Amino acid sequence: MNGFRAPSPTGDLAGTVVGTGPEVLLLHGGPGLSDYLGPLAEELRDSYTVATYTQRGLDPSAVDGDISVAGHVADAVAVAKHLGWERPIVGGHSWGGHLTLHLLARHPGRWRAALVVDPLGAVGDGGLSQFAAEMRNRIPAATRSRVEELDAIEEKSGSLPPDLQMEYLRLVWPAYFPDPGLAPPMPELQIATHQAQMWADMMAALPALEAGLAGCAVPTIFVHGELSPLPVTASTESADLMVNAAVDVIEGAGHFIWMDAPGAVRRSLDRLVNGLR
Repeated sequence: MNGFRAPSPTGDLAGTVVGTGPEVLLLHGGPGLSDYLGPLAEELRDSYTVATYTQRGLDPSAVDGDISVAGHVADAVAVAKHLGWERPIVGGHSWGGHLTLHLLARHPGRWRAALVVDPLGAVGDGGLSQFAAEMRNRIPAATRSRVEELDAIEEKSGSLPPDLQMEYLRLVWPAYFPDPGLAPPMPELQIATHQAQMWADMMAALPALEAGLAGCAVPTIFVHGELSPLPVTASTESADLMVNAAVDVIEGAGHFIWMDAPGAVRRSLDRLVNGLR
């Protein structure tokens, strides 16, 4: 494993590179969370060179600077440039998959192909309303009242302080999985102070993303969990905008596909790369 710090005008972006093979830049979810993609990078490393980094807003990357969608797009391009990767595969999970779609729309010539794992989509609200409803349905009864209390605090004040944000995330974590009662422990995560601002900008950028992605010809594979709280249409409707995109729906998997179905993301990526040859 090799660490790196990619410079930008407003601070460095810190990450790691593992493996050998075709270059893959992986973007973690959030927005405003720390990097949790180490296990997925390990799944890929014996055939791919995989880079991950902590996105702007959290240590060890720059805390300050542009945290808009445009800023995150510029940061991803800066990381690829720093690594000397001219046309890597770009990919991501959840918000990172959504950010990947922005990278395809804004810089289609920069990427050899794309791997989009269980993303917020590019059409309408991206599936967010269905996601929110499904998460509420899955939250265990024992914790539902506290989640509703925190929702009310957030609605009244516009955001939650960091300690309550972390409490909220721990309470809803099981709902990301097909059987919440069997959910694995949540990894250690950090939450950026300006996460609410990132979410607001992400939602505001949706109409431009839908328009910009139309006709995109970058070879792309969407990998979506059959039992994810994010609807499969988040991937299928986004893929329909593009001219060289396919969707793999992974039976029995939730949002964190590599946890529920080890090897599934790897197999989808292998098929994508084999089709490029």
